[in-house]
Amino acid sequence: MLNKYARAFFTRVLTPFAALLIRLGISPDAVTLIGTGGVVAGALIFYPQGEFFWGTVVITLFVFSDLVDGNMARQLGRSSRWGAFLDSTLDRVADSAIFGGLALWYAGAGNSLTLCAIAIFCLASGQVVSYTKARGEAIGLPVAVNGLVERAERLVITLVACGLSGLHKFGVPGIETLLPIALWIVAIGSTVTLGQRVVTVRRESAEADAIARGGNSA
Repeated sequence: MLNKYARAFFTRVLTPFAALLIRLGISPDAVTLIGTGGVVAGALIFYPQGEFFWGTVVITLFVFSDLVDGNMARQLGRSSRWGAFLDSTLDRVADSAIFGGLALWYAGAGNSLTLCAIAIFCLASGQVVSYTKARGEAIGLPVAVNGLVERAERLVITLVACGLSGLHKFGVPGIETLLPIALWIVAIGSTVTLGQRVVTVRRESAEADAIARGGNSA
């Protein structure tokens, strides 16, 4: 839902920066790797310590690499299957680090096994949601559905809630409750999205099989 509009906006904003990196001789793959490394470091260093504000600041800065590398590739005319594969694979790594860092916090000083379990569920369900689309496309189906909570929504909801919850350490009372609420929203939304994709793949596969049978009988 957010992907279409957010990407279009930030693509325009980040195009000059992408052009600068190209002039400096930096490759899109290098930007992808650096961005993922920054997200992973920010999530696994700051979040387990409960430093949600600064962790989110670091993560957000590096998350934009996901848009910059693609922009660079288009400017260079080098869009490739390898680049798409690397970008998609490392997106999963980054997402896992974010929810893994939150799970570590709740398993330790955060002292909530329930929220630890919810964070792990968000991690796992996000991976499965992505897999259903990739697997459906791999067997030749379009998987034409806009899910309720896709990757952009998961990141925005989680990072905004984390950043605002971190203001608790700056004296803002009660705001730390936003993070648990956000995790529940992401967990429920991811479940709904998974259901939407499974139903879509089932329908599209049935239609494709019916067309194939009709073609064979002819």
